Amino acid sequence: MQNPNPHAVLLASPGMGHFIPALELGKHLATHHGFDVTIFVVAADASITESPLFKPPQTPNLLNLVLLPPVDVSALVNSTASVVTRLVIMMREALPLLQAAISSMKSRPTALIVDMFGTEALAIAEEFDMLKYVFITSTAWFLAVTVHFPYIDEEAEHKHRVMKRPLDVPGCRSIRHEDTLDLFFDQTDRNLFSGFARIGMEISNADGILVNTWQDLEPSTLRALENEKFLGRVVKASVYPVGPLVRPVGQSSKSEVMDWLDMQPMESVIYVSFGSGGTLSAKQTTELAWGLELSQRFVWVVRPPVDGDASANFFNVTNSHDGTPSYLPSGFFTRIRNKGMVVLMWASQTEILAHKSIGGFLSHCGWNSTLESMVNGVPMVVWPLYAEQQMNAAMLAEELKVAVRPKIQPNAGVIEREEIAGMVRRVMELKGNEMRDKVKELQRSAHQALMQGGSSYNSLERVSKDCELNVKSLQLPNCHRNDTMPTPPALGTSVTPTLAGLIEA
Repeated sequence: MQNPNPHAVLLASPGMGHFIPALELGKHLATHHGFDVTIFVVAADASITESPLFKPPQTPNLLNLVLLPPVDVSALVNSTASVVTRLVIMMREALPLLQAAISSMKSRPTALIVDMFGTEALAIAEEFDMLKYVFITSTAWFLAVTVHFPYIDEEAEHKHRVMKRPLDVPGCRSIRHEDTLDLFFDQTDRNLFSGFARIGMEISNADGILVNTWQDLEPSTLRALENEKFLGRVVKASVYPVGPLVRPVGQSSKSEVMDWLDMQPMESVIYVSFGSGGTLSAKQTTELAWGLELSQRFVWVVRPPVDGDASANFFNVTNSHDGTPSYLPSGFFTRIRNKGMVVLMWASQTEILAHKSIGGFLSHCGWNSTLESMVNGVPMVVWPLYAEQQMNAAMLAEELKVAVRPKIQPNAGVIEREEIAGMVRRVMELKGNEMRDKVKELQRSAHQALMQGGSSYNSLERVSKDCELNVKSLQLPNCHRNDTMPTPPALGTSVTPTLAGLIEA
């Protein structure tokens, strides 16, 4: 019997930057829009369940998390393959498990929602007469570049990549060469180019595109995606801004960091973190340490530096006599004892950014972190490292004017300690007041977008109505799923437990 509620299946690709917004989207669909929700998580390895973020979440009864068994792709890709290539291969290898899981469900799901690395799964949605949605966990500007990418001719590519001219995107802000996507610089893997073009076309042909932004944040770009004079010529799907979807602040818990923040003046501390995947070189880590020491009260989430490419080995961590890790300046912990705190590897970022003593955020510009900063009204020092983070930095510093950024590109050389200290002071002291006013406006706008009747709430409500119509149409005679479709093999027992059950085990 068909479930009277629309049932959305979400597929999240590896990485916290994809899992967290998928989880928050699922919560909103279940809590506010009457959906049953199943989230399938593709993990790089089983150790991901050890993360503090994978504790059993306080979610609605009708939201189910399922961890798909990790897929070893080491035999399928070269050891030097890009992160994007590895993600796409991992998602492709997980497709039979997803198909089997959907086939085994008692009631047929209404819609399949995938992120950009899971667009090949949209073919499974067609097999099961499900609506097809893509969830962009980044900006509308990044979506615009992605759907425009398949139509960039060789001349425009040459001018952008070789002649270093801006790349025009119809109806949107152009992308300067120094802010462009990584794949324009990587000419060693043409499959990456063709794969990204395929993703852009598959996104355009979905039934709908959900974006983790909101109407007032990117109005001109969202208009361009719908205007047939611009990107509406290629984007056949409706675009739904549904953000900002970020992890909510949890219940306050005692910790050394929170206790220290409680003792600091209001908006006097800068929080420093480069996300779960961001790393700096050994020399840059040293300069950052000195820059923070020269500037402001700070909380710094630090990871061992990595020199060279992403496959480089981490440094062996040893401590000096005062407990300072060997990759930080000697005696650093002793000197900053009264003005700063270093947290090794991981901290509860959502709770820290929400604390009244935080007045700035030095960040790698991952979109999750950026949204968390904006919804807490915190101006930024933007230090992009990879992927679309250069685009995010440009938007924050030059268009929204809620951030400052380095004079040189972080990947082009070492940012010296004096410049680091200067950027921190600009955010926290002088120009910080103007930036703070602007980001507080964005904070209010973000809150209003998610409230009942707000733009993002209404976007999800339109998605809900489309799914309800699909449920009703399939309840009519002769509108059932094709009974002759072969049934995939049954799932193994390791696939069916919920994510919470796996953690408890």
